[in-house]
Amino acid sequence: MTKAMTLEALSEAPAIGRFDNSYARLPAGFHVAAEPARAARPRLVAFNRGLADELGLDVEGVDDATLASIFSGNLIPQGAQPVALAYAGHQFGSFVPQLGDGRAILLGEVVGAKGRRDIQLKGAGPTHFSRRGDGLAAIGPVLREYLVSEAMAALGVPTTRSLAAVTTGNPVYRETRLPGAVVTRVAASHIRVGTFQFFAARSDVGAIRTLADYVIERHFPEAGTAANRYLALYQAVIARQAALIARWMQLGFIHGVMNTDNMAISGETIDYGPCAFMDEYHPAKVFSSIDAHGRYAFSNQPHIAQWNLARLAECLLPLLHDDPEQAVPVAQTTLSRFMPQFEEKLVEGFRAKLGLVTARDEDKALVKGLLETMAAGGADFTLTFRKLAEDVVLSPKEAALSTGRLFADPAGFDAWARLWLERLAMEDVPAEARAALMNRANPKFIPRNHLIEEVIAAAIERDDFGPFHEMLAVVTRPYDEQPGMERYAEPPQPDERVLQTFCGT
Repeated sequence: MTKAMTLEALSEAPAIGRFDNSYARLPAGFHVAAEPARAARPRLVAFNRGLADELGLDVEGVDDATLASIFSGNLIPQGAQPVALAYAGHQFGSFVPQLGDGRAILLGEVVGAKGRRDIQLKGAGPTHFSRRGDGLAAIGPVLREYLVSEAMAALGVPTTRSLAAVTTGNPVYRETRLPGAVVTRVAASHIRVGTFQFFAARSDVGAIRTLADYVIERHFPEAGTAANRYLALYQAVIARQAALIARWMQLGFIHGVMNTDNMAISGETIDYGPCAFMDEYHPAKVFSSIDAHGRYAFSNQPHIAQWNLARLAECLLPLLHDDPEQAVPVAQTTLSRFMPQFEEKLVEGFRAKLGLVTARDEDKALVKGLLETMAAGGADFTLTFRKLAEDVVLSPKEAALSTGRLFADPAGFDAWARLWLERLAMEDVPAEARAALMNRANPKFIPRNHLIEEVIAAAIERDDFGPFHEMLAVVTRPYDEQPGMERYAEPPQPDERVLQTFCGT
């Protein structure tokens, strides 16, 4: 935009929310001013009015054309202060000292009933950090992020949210010419492990302290009253990440690019690029086209999270203890708590998925046994757990459970099921009540890869967003039965399987 355009946009834009841009008030090295590229013909594809209400946005009476102009970047809302954030990161294990928001612009922060939230335009054009990229997004990655992030929110997973999707009327060139689009992302913040690494790479301890103090005030105020506030911060980040990764594993979710710049300090799932939910279960499952060696495979996710947290510890060492020789063992001892916390949350969640209401030492082995049987039998991850709830009610203990039909070797499943039924018998819970509990822990609907691809194809080939809206309505009610929508629960046929997903940058 030219300066005249910017002033015009500011004068015309409505005041849609109460902005208070605290991150933009941090020192200049934390961010760089940014201006969205101008969209030729912005058109609103989706607007999340429920989320807008949560944010306290005043959009009553604002027409779709104005919303499209705001959330394409053509109109800057009153009070917003667009910036691109600085950060570094380990990408597939290799450190890059400067990355930053190359195709994202933080409009600002709004303060509503549920606290302070970032509003960010993703795909709105180049910034200071674009590194020769165009800063744009095609419609496919925008629709994927909108669907998956909103599905994750409905599944109860801490996540960034999608507020709006807009087509820009501008082409985007990747392998082919594609329609351009912008997704508006909402987050507790966009501070990453890589944000700390940016300043650590420059040996700027003062900036690390400023950032840590900001994070404590914004996300972990309880750490501010601890004897060692920075150690308490690190402990809190570890706990949130342990709980987050456990939730991913309980749902068969594969992030795909767990670089340190894609790990949010807040504990939210962020940066939905080549992400995917598994169909048939296998611990080594990889979808991301850029993960050639399986670094971010499904079963590796807790170990990568721990590795990323070790990189955070390296940044915080000067703050953890005045004596450098003491700081390292303090960090190591703290980090060693990640895996036990993760495993505790993991087993706790799988107990609920299996209908168990009490804890026993053998439960971990029971979960492990089912997963191994699923991998051997090629069983669908989501349907297996959902089907078990039906068997609790419908199948007598002496009969073979119908869930076994999902397995290539039903006999292997039946052997595990006998152990499961014996474990259920140790608890005095009515079958119907147990099944209801299981159905609240096991979704029927997830955003399956082949259906996302159908949605994207309809948008690109026919400019048809009907399939997107239908799928969005289904996956944001993941635990409900939804008669007539059964196709969204079915795994792909062999010729429908999606073997690779793509980042879209």
